[in-house]
Amino acid sequence: MIHTTHTGSLPRPTDLADMMLQYDAGQFQDLDVLRGRIASATAEVVKRQAEIGIDVLNDGEYGKVSYSGYVKERLTGFEGEPRRRDLSDAEFPDWVRPFRPQVRYPTNNAPVELRDPAAVRRDIANLRTAVDGVPRADVFMTAASPGVIDTFMPTTYYASDEEYLSAVGAAMRDEYRAIVDAGYVLQLDCPDLAMSRTMRFGSLSDDQFLDVARMHVRVLNAAIEGLPRDRVRLHLCWGNFAGPHIHDVPLAAILPIALEANVGALSFEAANPRHAHEWRVFQEVDVPSDLVLIPGVIDSCTTYVEHPDLVAERLGHFAEIVGEDRVIASTDCGFGTSVGPRDVPPSIAWAKLAAMVEGARRASRTVAAAR
Repeated sequence: MIHTTHTGSLPRPTDLADMMLQYDAGQFQDLDVLRGRIASATAEVVKRQAEIGIDVLNDGEYGKVSYSGYVKERLTGFEGEPRRRDLSDAEFPDWVRPFRPQVRYPTNNAPVELRDPAAVRRDIANLRTAVDGVPRADVFMTAASPGVIDTFMPTTYYASDEEYLSAVGAAMRDEYRAIVDAGYVLQLDCPDLAMSRTMRFGSLSDDQFLDVARMHVRVLNAAIEGLPRDRVRLHLCWGNFAGPHIHDVPLAAILPIALEANVGALSFEAANPRHAHEWRVFQEVDVPSDLVLIPGVIDSCTTYVEHPDLVAERLGHFAEIVGEDRVIASTDCGFGTSVGPRDVPPSIAWAKLAAMVEGARRASRTVAAAR
C-alpha cells in the first residue's frame, strides 16, 4: 500500500494567520492567547488530515511564522537588516508575483546560539495532544536546515558561509534531536540544495554551486549525527512559487549530492510543469536500497485539482523503480510556507490533498492487481 503525506505547511485559519503576522511585526503581545490558538488550531488540522486519509501527518507548521524564518525567534544573532530581495524577473518584465512575503527575514549579525529550547517542545506537546487517538501510520515534524536559514537570512557576522552554517547547525541540533526523541519523523527542509541556485547563488558557475551544495550537506550531516536514518527525511525544492523557473538547476545535477545526506527518505517536486519529467532521473542513478522516495504528485502552486488517475500514474513511475513499499505520495511543497496570502486558496488545497489520497489508493490497487 502506498501511504500519503505532504511537505509540512498547510493553510492556516484566518484568525491564527492574522495573530501571527501581528506578532511577527511586534504588534501582538498576548503570548498566552497566541499559544492557545496555535494549540487548538493544531488539533483541528491534525483531525482534518486524518479525516481525508493522510497517513503520515503533522502539525501543519502552525507554530511557525514561516518554514525558515521561525528560527529568528529560537536562536540568537538575528537582529540585522533584512536581506533585500528583488522578486522581479528581467527576462519576463511583465510577470509579477501575485503576493510578496509579509514575514520579516533579518540577516545574521551576531553569534548564533540556541536561545529558546522550549519553543520546539511546545510544538511537540501540541502535536502529541492533537494526535492522541487519531488514526495514522506515522507523524512528522519539519525543521529548517542550516542551508535554508542561510538562504533567507545570510550572515554579516561570520567570516565564511561554512563557519556560519556550522554555527547554525550546532544551534539547531537540539531541535532536530527533540523531534526524533519525541517519536516523530524529522523532516529537514533543504530548498537550498536547489532553490538557492537562483535565489542566493546566481553569480556562481554550475560547478561552484554544486560545491556549495556539497558543503551544505556536509554541515547538515554533522548537525544530525547520531540520529537514526529511518527517522529523518529531507525535502528539496526549487522554490514554491508559480513562475518561469527556466534557470532551475536540473535534478540530475543535484540528486547525487542530496543522496549523500544521512537520511532515510527524500521528498522532492515531481508534479509541476518544470520538473514532472524528472522522475526518469531515478532510473539512471543508484538509489540506496533502503531509501524511501516521497515524490510530489500534486502541484502546490496551481489551483487545478489533479485527477486521481494522474496522481496514480505519477506514483506508478516511482513504484516501478523502487517498489510500492518505498514510495509515499506527497505534495510538491507546502500550502502555507509562510504566513500571508498564498497561490492556492485553502478550500482548493484541501481538495488537492483529497485527490492525492484517492490517487494513492488507485495506484495501490493497480500494483496489487499486477501481482
